[in-house]
Amino acid sequence: MQTRKVPMRMCTGCGQMKPKRELVRVVKSQEGEISLDLTGKKAGRGAYVCRDIQCLQKARKARRLEKAFSCRIPDEVYDKMEEELQDSE
Repeated sequence: MQTRKVPMRMCTGCGQMKPKRELVRVVKSQEGEISLDLTGKKAGRGAYVCRDIQCLQKARKARRLEKAFSCRIPDEVYDKMEEELQDSE
């Protein structure tokens, strides 16, 4: 039997490499809308963050998601993402 390669992604908050399934995808659509992608199948540019609110807050403080998407992200979007993360736990 052949073992499958597990795709690894880096969390934008803590910077650790983790299996893709353990992370939540943050996606920027072609319209410029930024949201959490809990299914991992939305179209657009993606960045990953742990399923931990503290990691999202670290990424917010260091503006890592803004650097990944090359745009300014309003505070309301971050607040909405924090709410969605809390609800998904």
